Amino acid sequence: MFGSMFSTPEATERTGDAAWLQAMLDFESALAAAQAKAGIVPPEAAEDIAAHCRAELFDAASIGDRAVASATPVIALVKDLAAAVGPGSRPHVHRGATSQDVIDTAAMLLTRDVLELVVEDLLAAARECARLADQHRGTVLIARSLLQQALPTTFGLRCAGWLTSLDEAITGLRRVRPAVQFGGAAGTLASLGDGGTEVLGGVAERLGLAEPVLPWHTDRARIAELAGALGTACGVLGKIALDVELHAQTEVGELTEGRPGGSSAMPHKQNPATSVLITAATQRVPGLVATLLSAMPQSYERAAGAWQSEWEPLTELLRLSAAAARRTRELLEDLEVHPDRMAENLDLTRGLVLAENAAGRLMGALGRTDAQALVAELCRRTTGNGSTLRAELLAEPRVREVLSEDDVVAATSASDYLGSASEFIDRALAAHTGMEER
Repeated sequence: MFGSMFSTPEATERTGDAAWLQAMLDFESALAAAQAKAGIVPPEAAEDIAAHCRAELFDAASIGDRAVASATPVIALVKDLAAAVGPGSRPHVHRGATSQDVIDTAAMLLTRDVLELVVEDLLAAARECARLADQHRGTVLIARSLLQQALPTTFGLRCAGWLTSLDEAITGLRRVRPAVQFGGAAGTLASLGDGGTEVLGGVAERLGLAEPVLPWHTDRARIAELAGALGTACGVLGKIALDVELHAQTEVGELTEGRPGGSSAMPHKQNPATSVLITAATQRVPGLVATLLSAMPQSYERAAGAWQSEWEPLTELLRLSAAAARRTRELLEDLEVHPDRMAENLDLTRGLVLAENAAGRLMGALGRTDAQALVAELCRRTTGNGSTLRAELLAEPRVREVLSEDDVVAATSASDYLGSASEFIDRALAAHTGMEER
């Protein structure tokens, strides 16, 4: 009932029981083929094994049930595969491998396939951010710190911030290089004699995975790097969703989702449903990342429990990351921006958010302390009598001795107090273009 909210159809297919089973069988097929090339296994046996390495020929539920007895599904799978092939091929099934070789390599195959989906959606989301950043570089928006109005910014700069964080997350995911696992019983491949490393390279080549320097049975840095990169990406996506949720509040009204959700009780509601799903997915991710990191210390050459603890959290992490990336892409593609409401909210304080600018323009003549004290006094007057900061500045003789009417207007104009916002947007767009070209 909840699966569609916390995955995508493609990610579910690529991480489901059939996908895991096929990935394990892909390892067995590649192993036999590599051993045949190395002269360890007869070619006809390798062909026979490969012909039977199809997930639809096996009962995943039965394999799972029998996995309880050995704490791994590989033993049951290998037994079924050996029973399926011809008598002459049976001695060569799973030759020289161990259960961890099969499952770790399968995990890397699934990871590679899901990362392709995640990066594709993140790139699409980043392009939408680039579009919004350029389109709204002059759309003035109030920045908020500690949830209170701070200084003017632009919605374009907000989107540029989303863009750079997405680009960095994509770069982190691209650094992850799924690698084959093949070390045999104790990481030495002793049963293959002098052919161990040749077979290792052959398996990696056939599966399209990186060839590690040596087997990584209890070196879980690869899994930790993956978890960290996905966790970082989901944190970035969660930030975007949170911003949209806050901007979409009725009292704020600066953004609206293109496809808002309804309420079972209140017909008027326009809930930010996509952002809510992104938030729900990304808030589950840190716990999964922590589980994978906590599993890193593993005993000797084979872990007793820590390795097994990785399988489901990794699967769930891949699905949640795919869901969050897809939803963010959809969110940004359909996002509705309301510049008029942004302007209204900017004026809520009647110019008080530009007090810093006004004080800065007075400092040269009055000094820092006196300038800030004077503007603070004028802010209190603005609040007390319901006027505007501009009106109070224009009416104050001590100000007019220093600033002309045009100076006061400029000091209280939000569009004149944006600093390097436009330049920062240009820098973010240029960096994004460079990242896409790499």
